[in-house]
Amino acid sequence: MATGVMISAPISSNSKVETCEKTIESIVNALQYIKHPLQNRLYNHIQLSSNLVSGCDYSLFKDGIEPMWEDKLNRRGGRWLITLSKQQRRADLDRFWLETVLCLVGETFDEHSDDVCGAVINVRAKGDKIAIWTRDYENKEAITHIGRVYKERLGVPQKVIIGYQSHADTATKSGSSMKNKFVA
Repeated sequence: MATGVMISAPISSNSKVETCEKTIESIVNALQYIKHPLQNRLYNHIQLSSNLVSGCDYSLFKDGIEPMWEDKLNRRGGRWLITLSKQQRRADLDRFWLETVLCLVGETFDEHSDDVCGAVINVRAKGDKIAIWTRDYENKEAITHIGRVYKERLGVPQKVIIGYQSHADTATKSGSSMKNKFVA
């Protein structure tokens, strides 16, 4: 929606009012389809994550950062991980992913927003995962702040625990479960 834009024209008949209203409507509608670069990120019309085929991923990362552990800006980092059951796909997946994207685009994490590298969603048959990736797992202040704000923004109940895992630990894990470095 075009906020802060004012279009005016002299009006002397109903036909001019209708013409003016149509012009304004076409400008507003056109603005909805323009790509808007947002600092280092771009979000455009994409399919809902709940409609993706099992095995598909979406990722949204800052410019110059690859969505892989080996990237130099991710290497010392980790991720806040939300795991959803198959039953939560229809109820929560799209809402959680949209809120995750908005957290990144809106730099919701205040002075710690620079510590966020990006986010990933993994759609899987057994259950889906959403993660916010961070730069440095040793920066406890930033990590805990990001986790607390993220959990609050998702509306996850206080009694539900989300965990933070370092990429190094995830890469070398030997079992199906992994110890969290932090929890929120």
